Amino acid sequence: MQLKPNAYRLNETVKGVETMTRFALAVLALASGVYTYLGVRGILDGSATFVFFAAIIYSAAVSVAIYAFWSFMLRFVPLVTSGVQRVGLFVTMAIGCAMIMAMSSWLNAAALAGSAATEQHMAVTLQGYAEDLDQAHANALAAQSLLPDVQRAAERFTGLANDERESGALTGTTGSGSVVQLLTQMGTQMNQLAATITDSRDEVASQFEQGSARLATMRELVSTPGAVEPRADSFQSEAVQLSALIAALQQTGVAASVKRASADLSAGFIAPVADGQVGDLANRQNQVMETVRTSVAAQSTALSTAADEILATEPVAQRRYVPLSSAEAVLRYWQDFIPSWAGAISIDLLPVVLVLVLMIVNDAMRKDSESLEEAENITAAEMLRAMALFRQMEAAGIDVSTGKPRVVEPEPIDTPVVAEVAPDDATVTPIDAAQRKRTDGPRPA
Repeated sequence: MQLKPNAYRLNETVKGVETMTRFALAVLALASGVYTYLGVRGILDGSATFVFFAAIIYSAAVSVAIYAFWSFMLRFVPLVTSGVQRVGLFVTMAIGCAMIMAMSSWLNAAALAGSAATEQHMAVTLQGYAEDLDQAHANALAAQSLLPDVQRAAERFTGLANDERESGALTGTTGSGSVVQLLTQMGTQMNQLAATITDSRDEVASQFEQGSARLATMRELVSTPGAVEPRADSFQSEAVQLSALIAALQQTGVAASVKRASADLSAGFIAPVADGQVGDLANRQNQVMETVRTSVAAQSTALSTAADEILATEPVAQRRYVPLSSAEAVLRYWQDFIPSWAGAISIDLLPVVLVLVLMIVNDAMRKDSESLEEAENITAAEMLRAMALFRQMEAAGIDVSTGKPRVVEPEPIDTPVVAEVAPDDATVTPIDAAQRKRTDGPRPA
């Protein structure tokens, strides 16, 4: 067989890179096995010995499977020329790639980006806790918006009591009578309610400060370099403490207490008996106390409505930190680690490129070939033996194409037999001369 120069060079090049191809495939399979070991070790539970041997066995199985699978593909895909058979091999290769990604690639990604994914999970959880703390703090401080109204009501009742005592502004008679007593009582209740709201502000501020300190510690755990497992454990402990602070902060709000106190202002209103002894002072005192009752009822309704609006605010839902393994974190936050996924998958599926290259090169060599490849290495001795065997089969009347005796039909009797005489210019090849010499034997001298 004679190969065209281009096909010959391609054939020699394929033979030259065969060792390199095997070496590259072995290195890729080994690298995948190593990263698979690191990924498996992070998700297994048990003793250190069990985890070690289980991870070693699994990673070794993965390496062998990858090397064997791609060795088969590199050998067979370039040699198959039939369209149906090649499509079948491509489907088989696609199934094998899916199985390799299922058993190895995601573990490789966990080894490459597992720590970063765990830190990402901690950071996302930290952001949620920070939002919860701010919301709980805002809900607790919402009752502080009622303080100005309560203080104004207290000042108004106290001022009216002073005016009535000094100038008789309400009844026309100075002195400390039933009206002054009632106004002073209402002012005192309002001042007590204002003191309750003010005192809650200090408690809310203290709890918010403690929660902020917990958040600062959690931020340090997220950003501090080093092994992620101990930091994740400490982060979980801080998260539990922060959840308790957020729950306590929600209970610190005094909106419910303000609502109850404002309702008591109206429901528990007790007017003193008019003590006027001069003229119609008693009637005037009763009229003023009825006006005070109406004012207290209006003030109670306003405070209750404001408190209801605060209480209608949706409370902060209880958040719980759920620790994730590195593999689970990589799967959950895969969009943030696409480069790591690409690298993990490329380690396992890079031989696809080698398979396609060899397939294209073999197709090019077959296209440029002029004869059968088996004829390239035949020797002259093999050629002489083949020709001798051919002549022997011809002399024995055996059909070379079928290997069976040739059937010779008898010639008609009336047909003259004409001896065939070789033309003078017939060319006798060296092979024919040697054959005749062996057949005729030596001539006499």
